[in-house]
Amino acid sequence: MLLAIDCGNTNTVFAIWDGGKFLCTLRTSTHHARTADAYFTWYSTLVKHYGIDVEITDVIISSTVPRVVFNLRVFADRFFGCRPLVVGKPECRLPAEPRVDEGTIVGPDRLVNSAGAFSRHGGDLIVVDFGTATTFDVVSKDGNYIGGVIAPGVNLSLEALHMAAAALPHVDITKPQKVVGTNTVDCMQSGVFWGYIGLVKECCARIKAERDRDMKVIGTGGLAPLFAETEDLFDVIEDDLTMHGLTVIHDYNKEG
Repeated sequence: MLLAIDCGNTNTVFAIWDGGKFLCTLRTSTHHARTADAYFTWYSTLVKHYGIDVEITDVIISSTVPRVVFNLRVFADRFFGCRPLVVGKPECRLPAEPRVDEGTIVGPDRLVNSAGAFSRHGGDLIVVDFGTATTFDVVSKDGNYIGGVIAPGVNLSLEALHMAAAALPHVDITKPQKVVGTNTVDCMQSGVFWGYIGLVKECCARIKAERDRDMKVIGTGGLAPLFAETEDLFDVIEDDLTMHGLTVIHDYNKEG
């Protein structure tokens, strides 16, 4: 049984994969000082709550926060007796190698998203991921990650407005009823909501024009459905794309 772990800047997700489906998905905040014992206490409590009794034989980790990887390695070794695969490390092979400038280190999350998207949809893709950052990952027809775009995340932008401007409150992202706000909260929500729709449209249009081909646009991340409610931004939304990508990379390494 495989335990897939995706550690992002804000949240860390654990998912148990039985070879055909995810049995459960667990989420916690990312904290670089969390010990292996603390991970296991949290993990075992929730697994017991869901009534899942399985033996974990393999672990794969993708982490955009390097400082947490050591404790996750200890967690896998101490409690499951296995050496985890870590995406981005030399011993973890990829189904298709990234084609980027020499010396460039590509974020593991982008490599995993590319592998997962190619597995499900083939090549010539744009993967738009709404995380701490809003990223656009471009996948070639052969499945290679070939670059992309990084913009501030939606919640990060709202937090920056609140922190930098004393008169502006903290607000949640939601679809405003009108573009023109008549109070401060509505104005901020409109700016972020319609601004990010414009960002996605423009970046995807320019990527397609630069590549001179039609490309399928995949939306992922918690806010993708919110933006898709109003505009035809994505060809498909994948809520488990990163976790699926981890299973793809794990299988590729096992087959080799």
